[in-house]
Amino acid sequence: MHDKNFLVREPLLDPKQRVLGYELSWQQHKGQVVTGDDLEALVAFVARHVHHAEYGWLLKDKVLFLDAVPQMLSLDALYELPVEKTVLTLRAQDFASADTVSAAQGLRAGGLGVSIRGADVARLPKNLSQVCSHVEVRFTDSDVGAQARTYAALKQANVRMVGRPVTTWSDYDACAALGLDAFVGKLHLTPRPGTPVKGMNPAQTIILQLMQMVQQNEDIPKIENVLKRDPALSYKLLRFINSAGFGAAREIQSLRQAIAMLGYAPLYRWLTLLLATASTSGYSPVLMETAVVRGRLAELLGQKALPRGEGENLFVTGMFSLLDRLLGLPMKEVLDTIQLPEEVVRALLTRGGMYGPYLALAEACELNSQLVESLAASLSITPEEVNAAHLNALAWAQSVQS
Repeated sequence: MHDKNFLVREPLLDPKQRVLGYELSWQQHKGQVVTGDDLEALVAFVARHVHHAEYGWLLKDKVLFLDAVPQMLSLDALYELPVEKTVLTLRAQDFASADTVSAAQGLRAGGLGVSIRGADVARLPKNLSQVCSHVEVRFTDSDVGAQARTYAALKQANVRMVGRPVTTWSDYDACAALGLDAFVGKLHLTPRPGTPVKGMNPAQTIILQLMQMVQQNEDIPKIENVLKRDPALSYKLLRFINSAGFGAAREIQSLRQAIAMLGYAPLYRWLTLLLATASTSGYSPVLMETAVVRGRLAELLGQKALPRGEGENLFVTGMFSLLDRLLGLPMKEVLDTIQLPEEVVRALLTRGGMYGPYLALAEACELNSQLVESLAASLSITPEEVNAAHLNALAWAQSVQS
């Protein structure tokens, strides 16, 4: 199954809506059972793509949750993942076996995370933290007080609590109030009810103006003059150009030099990223990260078939597909504020044209959507290629944000 199936990712949010990590699993089709072999293949695939021999853990501070079965607790591939960033999820009934309890204790002693799913939270053993690092709780809105007391006792045991399923923002808020982290499925793509329309803040207005100027190939001094109107933006550009990742031979201190050295296409991409991160909406951390991943994933998915120069447009298409939610404006209004290539606009409005199918595939990868298979097939992209692009986009998003 693993060689013809697709990865599904679900973000884990803390009570402040920051993304702590992701659960990665294989998409499940009706009538298909995910086997232990499939789960072992998932661990090996993840290890191959997000743990680099030279650069280490490519997902930076993010923790990965992976479904497991007892036979996997001695899997060699586990040692290719950083123990402090990896959590294996087992079912409560697995712990009926003394061997499983003993193996889980050994992994915990070595620093690897273990999560229990489907346990009766009120009946968990006292020495819980020796066996697991996380307990999945099925959140219900009945008798919140009793749940709060149970969860408070668990917190004392140094065990993190994870709420699931969390399908509404009110359930998420209740989890947050109880101190739970929460897996939010596709909730992060749903605007919070009552969130006031934000529109553009001053920083975003300047960023859009700069993007417009870059697209029109305005002279560097003119771009520099607009940049100077926002000291924070100027500082970010100089910090970016002088970062170790960019590799400037000597420190660049003038904005003019920075723009010239960066070049127009990379400057445009950097401004696109900044536009998302300059959002002040209440649900922006997870939405922002999703926009960055989506932009990069769309770009990677199109690499094989489209000419090299199209990557920038695909990236912008993916990023901008969430801009309406990041800005709290209708998409049509967003598109009225900036001149974009016709094909990008078409993709954003109809998912048609040259870029639309790649955007649709990147979107489907965020959900447990059966459309992934048919969209990938229509673009002649294999499951392995889609999954590798998915993990590479996730890693790239972390490197950009750090």
